[in-house]
Amino acid sequence: MSDAIKHECGISLIRLLKPLEYYKEKYGSAFYGVNKMYLMMEKQHNRGQDGAGFASIKLDMNPGERYMSRVRSSQQQPIQDIFKQINDRINTAIIEDPDLKNDVARQKKEIPYIGELLLGHVRYGTFGKNSIESVHPFLRQNNWMHRNLIVAGNFNMTNVDELFGNLIALGQHPKEMADTITVMEKIGHFLDDAVAKLYKQIKKEGFNKREASPLIAERLNVAKVLRKAAKNWDGGYAMGGLLGHGDAFLLRDPAGIRPSYYYKDDEIVVVASERPVIQTVFNVRYDDIKELDPGNAIVIKKNGKVSFEEILQPTERKACSFERIYFSRGSDKEIYQERKMLGKLVFPEILKAIDDDLSHSVFSYIPNTAETSFLGMVREAQNYLNNKKEAQILALGPNITKEELHKILDVRPRIEKVAIKDAKLRTFITQDSSRDDLVAHVYDISYGSVNPDDNLVIIDDSIVRGTTLKRSILRMLDRLNPKKIIVVSSAPQIRYPDCYGIDMAKLEDFVAFKAALALHKENDTEYLIKDIYEKCLRQVNSKDTDVVNYVKELYEPFSPETISKKIGELLSPKDIGAKVEIIYQTIENLHKACPKNLGDWYFTGDYPTPGGNRVVNRAFINFYEGKNERAY
Repeated sequence: MSDAIKHECGISLIRLLKPLEYYKEKYGSAFYGVNKMYLMMEKQHNRGQDGAGFASIKLDMNPGERYMSRVRSSQQQPIQDIFKQINDRINTAIIEDPDLKNDVARQKKEIPYIGELLLGHVRYGTFGKNSIESVHPFLRQNNWMHRNLIVAGNFNMTNVDELFGNLIALGQHPKEMADTITVMEKIGHFLDDAVAKLYKQIKKEGFNKREASPLIAERLNVAKVLRKAAKNWDGGYAMGGLLGHGDAFLLRDPAGIRPSYYYKDDEIVVVASERPVIQTVFNVRYDDIKELDPGNAIVIKKNGKVSFEEILQPTERKACSFERIYFSRGSDKEIYQERKMLGKLVFPEILKAIDDDLSHSVFSYIPNTAETSFLGMVREAQNYLNNKKEAQILALGPNITKEELHKILDVRPRIEKVAIKDAKLRTFITQDSSRDDLVAHVYDISYGSVNPDDNLVIIDDSIVRGTTLKRSILRMLDRLNPKKIIVVSSAPQIRYPDCYGIDMAKLEDFVAFKAALALHKENDTEYLIKDIYEKCLRQVNSKDTDVVNYVKELYEPFSPETISKKIGELLSPKDIGAKVEIIYQTIENLHKACPKNLGDWYFTGDYPTPGGNRVVNRAFINFYEGKNERAY
């Protein structure tokens, strides 16, 4: 994606089902879990680079012995930073006492971070908050082991105000109105309540206070706690948690918006935001990794028992399609095929744009993440040419000459590496007017790869704002002197904000929104903009179930092709020689390519939760009133 759009988070959860001595004997190290967590977090580096955190819990520790550890970082390379801190602690302890090296029991007792239960997290800063206080996992501490709670999530809630109010109604005094805090405190409240009730019940059975502790751990119903806590959540989430005594869970939202995958054998239970992470790190088969069902939680008890509990009734599955288009690693078997299909399905529109002239068209891609859809596009171009060649050869019949045959066979899609990113170059000036010139030099171009009478077809994952295209990439490509530049988006037009975990919050940022505004101005229908604003205002205080997405009315008068044409005009710099055309994927083809991930609200405005409609209308109100702020 040439426009920088950030994803929120990636989660890694590991539960070692054997004693640490087992991993020392089989794999040569009691640090097996820590090493695997490092790999899992690095393999999900694509999901967050602003902060990283790690937490662990040791089972069956004696009173007075440290059983919980946490380390977080918001440094430039946060994953490396936190594991450097962990390694430094381990190495220092072993250097000071060499006998520790082979004594697993003492390692567990004396060295932090080495435990049976591990939780890792990588994130991008939400709302621009990148301080260490905003980095997961979050910790809720208590002298009662069962009431200690560590939480990390990949989520955004649309109804933070409501959740905050619920906590106040429960008598709490939250330290800030952030969805992470409110969610953790909601779980914590019902956890406290469950522990207190169990303690009271166990005392009635004649057990003393000390005897009650292991019984509470055994009887605690984690699923019941989650059902009460998540009852009023509105958002997309994959929420992971560890309890101080050793229970763990990961809960997925009812629409399956945010992804969660798991693997289990007799040695380990592992949960992650992406499937290939588990497949690669643990060297297991694709079919052995399962997707956690929407609305369900995987619950791992202290005794190692694993259960799958329905926490909230699943709604219509609306798994985020942007995971497939861009955010998740393309090494996933399904995602790789889906991205190729996205490139394939958009090819007929490309063929129209180049007037069926493949001989004078060069195909390429930008940025590197678009390479897979590029492969699908080129493969379809080859299929098209093969069919055309077959028809030409058959038309000439058995008397075709060798020269005629070679003339037909030699025609093939022209593929070039037109743009090459210079990974060492950084744009260190962010506000100055000279920044655009610096951005333009982040890419080098392959001079001589395009002829003056050629069409240049460039495929991108998605065109969101179009800022980078207009300010730098199109000017850079124009230096190759093509006749026409056709920029292809493997995703449809982004028209609406996301409110479930992707950093796309303001309507006025989207080039499709700007194009619709420009079209209304040209057609003297600007009065509709005020009408939409007034409709949005009238339902500000309506119940979520009654709220309608009125922003859809902005786009209804215009076809997708009309909006795409206007986007091409808006993004085309006045000082370039080539004609610019923009092609977007259709909604229908997106669903055809990604049939299991039909979450498309940023394209269609069809939000999977009631809070989404409230957010989009608030975003329009903010735009109309000139408020430069998020709608959630």
